[in-house]
Order: sequence, then C-alpha cells, then structure tokens
Amino acid sequence: MANQLFLYIYIMRPSLLLLIIATGFTACKDKVVKIKPTVENISSSIYASGLVKSKSQYQAYAAVSGIVHKVFVHEGDTIKKGDAILSISNVTQQLNKENAELTATYNDYNANKGKVQEASLMMELAQSKMKNDSAIYFRQLSLWQQQIGAKVDLDQKEIAYENAKTAYYSAKVKYSDLKRQLAFTAAQAKKNLQISRQQASDYVLKSEIDGVVYSLDKHIGEIINVQTPVAIIGDARQFVLEMQVDEYDIIKISKGMPVKITLNSYKGQVYDAKVSRVIPLMNERSKTFVVEAEFIEVPGVLYPNISFEASIVLQSKKDALLIPRQYILNDSIVLKADGSKVVVKTGLKDYQKVEILSGLGPQDEIIEPKQ
Repeated sequence: MANQLFLYIYIMRPSLLLLIIATGFTACKDKVVKIKPTVENISSSIYASGLVKSKSQYQAYAAVSGIVHKVFVHEGDTIKKGDAILSISNVTQQLNKENAELTATYNDYNANKGKVQEASLMMELAQSKMKNDSAIYFRQLSLWQQQIGAKVDLDQKEIAYENAKTAYYSAKVKYSDLKRQLAFTAAQAKKNLQISRQQASDYVLKSEIDGVVYSLDKHIGEIINVQTPVAIIGDARQFVLEMQVDEYDIIKISKGMPVKITLNSYKGQVYDAKVSRVIPLMNERSKTFVVEAEFIEVPGVLYPNISFEASIVLQSKKDALLIPRQYILNDSIVLKADGSKVVVKTGLKDYQKVEILSGLGPQDEIIEPKQ
C-alpha cells in the first residue's frame, strides 16, 4: 500500500507541474501591454551615409611619365603650397634646359650692345658724309648758276651727294633692323628658356595647397605615369562630410539644413553639422546625389575616409504627442485598450516614433495591433 501511494504521488506531481507551467505560459501569452502617448521632441530627417574628406583634398598627378628620382616628403608630413613632393629623372630635358640657358645668355640684348653701337656709329658717319656732300653739291650748284665751273663737276658733286644720302638711309635702316632683330632674338631666347624651365618643372611634382600628405605610394626607382595618382594631399584642419543621398530625397534638401553625425571612430557620440553644398548632378550608376556638410563642432582627431552615418533634419518640433511607429496601422489607425479602433492624423515621423495631430490624447491607452 505504501508503494502504491508513493507511485501515485510520483505520477501526479509531474502532471500538476506541467499544468502549472502551461497555465502560466498562457497567461503571459495573453497579457496585453498598454501604453499612453508621450510628449517629446521629434525631428523628421533623411538618412545618409558617407565619408569624411579633407577640405581641398585632391589627388596629385605627375605631368610627365618617368622614373622617380627623388622623394622629398613622407606620408603625414605638413607641406606648403609649391613644396616639392618628388622629382622625375630626365637627362635629355636637363640638357635642353641648359642649352636654352646658353642660348638666352648669348642672345641677350645687353650682351649685343656693341653691335648696336657699331651700327649707330656707321649711321652717324653716313649722316656726316651726306651733310658734307650736300654742302659741296649746293656750293657747286651756286657757282654753276653764276656760270662758274664746269657742268661735269656739278654732276659729279650731285652724284656724290645722292650716293651719300642713299648710304645714310641704308645705314639708318640697318640700325633699326639690327635693334629689332636683336630684341626679337633676345625675347625669343628668353621665351624658349621659360618653356624649357616649365618643361623641367613638370618633372618636379609640387603641392597645390598648404596641407598634409595623406598618401604617397611611389618610391625612388619606381615608374610613374600621368594616368595614375601619385599622392593625396589635403587640409588637416578643415574637413567636409560627403554624403550619398537617394534621388527620391534630394529635392527635400537645401543648404543650411542641420545634420546629426555619428562617426564609427567615435561610438556613442553625436556631432552637429549643417549642409554646405548640394551637388546637382546625379550619379547614374548609384542613382544618388552628393551632399556636403561641414562640422559645427569638430571631433578632436579626424582623418580622410572615416565613415559616418547622418540624419539630415528636414523638420523638428518640440512637445509633440508621440506613439511608437509599430502601434499605428496603415499610417492612420490606432487600437485603443478597450479594443476600439480610432482614426488618427499623423505629423512628423522618425525611425521609431510618429507624431499624432488628432484622434488621441495624452491619457488614452493604446495597444499594439497585430500586423
């Protein structure tokens, strides 16, 4: 009898335990969570992701192809506009530049002043001879008019005067031509020297801005060409937030709108920024537009290409009546705690909550509808 009673308890208790567990599970399952609308601030925003870019950041390309001869900077170095980044080896170009310098020196106008002075002296001599022959001729002419002297003497004096006059004008033209020719040759030589120096400068890659060398992928002895970027240079003090915005949202965005930024490098922190530029050309492949923003408050340390997420704030409202978005059905129907349905008018929305403009009050209890 004792054995039978023990067996009865052993069998019944597990059954009782299962019954209690099942009853408890049903009660939890049937429990309905009731909430009331809350009064909070809300903002309607557009989500965007992007990368941090250094202001004035650009890719530096070599103007000519060749082999790296010298590297003057390293990654992380601060440089000024015009500072050399690297040089490209080219012996022929160096010889051409030296030849142009020699030619410019040889043809310099000041170096040829002796020729000009000689031509000027010849012109003055021709002018003196012309004046002298002119005086002799007119004196002989005066005598001839007085019927003194022979006609042949007069003719000879006239021919001498005409020859002297021609010689003077010829010397004058030669003097002017020589000055013009020397000036042209000197200017041409200087211009060729400038061209040669410019070509030589193409073999030295220089920075276009004051900034920092963020990337430099070439070393001495490596070949570079004009199609491949050599370095990335940018401003280390100012940064731009470059965002990709969907074509469906771009018309809602304008310059000056506030932006909330979260950086992967600064977890849990939100930074304020504002839209600084909307680039009005869509990327046909991604169907997105580039929107730029600038920090209002800048993190302590930033580097180019740090990724971030952004909320571009379209509208904001204080003390709005809000409910969770999952508590509204078809964007207009809310289920009250008593089971009745009410049609509501909605306002601003964010990713979690929606504003109720009419249909509910702060004291109304609502439950989550079954979707």
